[in-house]
Amino acid sequence: MATLRLRVTWPTAATFAAALLGIALAGGCGGDGETTTGTGGAGAAGDAAGTGGTGGASAGGKGGNAGTNADAGMPAGAGGGPGPGTAGTAAGSGGAGGSGGTAGNGGGTAGAGGGAGGGASGGAGRGGSGGGAGRGGAGGGAGAAGNGNGGRGGASGGAGAGGRGGAAAGAGGRGGAGGAGGALPQITVWLAGDSTVADGSAPCPIGWGASFQAQFGSRATVVNDAIAGRSVRTWLYSVESTMDSTGECVLDKNADGTLVLQARWQAMLNATSGMKTGDFLLIQFGINDSDSTCPRHVGIDAFKASYGMMAQAATDRGAHPIFITPTSSISCSGNNAVATRGAFVPATKDAGTQYGVPVLDLNAATVALYNQMKFCPVPGGDVSASTTGAVGDFFCDDHTHFSATGAPQVAALVAQAIRSQGLPLAGYLK
Repeated sequence: MATLRLRVTWPTAATFAAALLGIALAGGCGGDGETTTGTGGAGAAGDAAGTGGTGGASAGGKGGNAGTNADAGMPAGAGGGPGPGTAGTAAGSGGAGGSGGTAGNGGGTAGAGGGAGGGASGGAGRGGSGGGAGRGGAGGGAGAAGNGNGGRGGASGGAGAGGRGGAAAGAGGRGGAGGAGGALPQITVWLAGDSTVADGSAPCPIGWGASFQAQFGSRATVVNDAIAGRSVRTWLYSVESTMDSTGECVLDKNADGTLVLQARWQAMLNATSGMKTGDFLLIQFGINDSDSTCPRHVGIDAFKASYGMMAQAATDRGAHPIFITPTSSISCSGNNAVATRGAFVPATKDAGTQYGVPVLDLNAATVALYNQMKFCPVPGGDVSASTTGAVGDFFCDDHTHFSATGAPQVAALVAQAIRSQGLPLAGYLK
């Protein structure tokens, strides 16, 4: 039998007798209250709960606490019964629910909440507290929560509190469905580049920009301002055929000292018909820039600075710049295609980092495509007008320019890179 401690008020012999009776039970007993509430002792381990004490004149006795289950994985004792207050002003509260087992394969079932007090003419009895959840053992599930009983009395008793969850975590709830988005605004996708981007002419060369509109839905309009044979500076400015002391080609200036801009760049900067909020500017150079002589020669630092200037101009107008590494020509090492374009590939990436602009690595993507299509080794060692097979169909009469067959595949690589990086422009792709 468990050792019990009781605190009772003994105004009468009857009260003393009730307390002795409580000691003889498996659970603790509440003493008879006269003008205060008697508190029942905790029950011993096992199935029986303590019996609530008899309510005194003012309030019903509080039920004894449920016995704690001492055995692993076994149910705890039920909560104690209520004290039936006699003519008290408030009903006795229900006993607390027993706690679950502390070990084993899954915690023990929690004890039920104590019954509500039922004092005559008294106020509403409080619902029993929910039993604590059993603690799961190793790999065990959570114990069941106890159920509190509503109080009886003058008014309806409140519901018992739910038991605490066991050690095992519950599964996460499913995420709510995403809200329906509004219609995308109409935008323009501006392209600046060289012959590998330009529309070109049939049957070839054809740049990937000629097929880029087909990658988008009706909310995006592609304006391809790429021009064959241009470096980034000859695309932007009027450039002389002489080189200055810094090793860069001389740029023509207006009478006021400002640089002479090419018409295509002026059109993009136009406040009425040029780049606007939400538009995108895609920039790809780095092939003709490698020339050693003017006007097409561009040094690496000047190359990156030109990209940064274009990006800032787009941002100032609310448009989003995107840098693209130059497409690789077909160059083989045995059976494998290898990258070309030298320092202008890392320079494009460095410019992206420096100016905070996303970079699409089309150079690496084209090399991967050439290997996937097994272009190497090229018959005869290089592509020419007489080259046949898959590589001859993809390129024109050289190793750089695309045919009407190859250009759409490169355009698809650009679209895939936009989608893979999760850029905002991806929302406009088909």
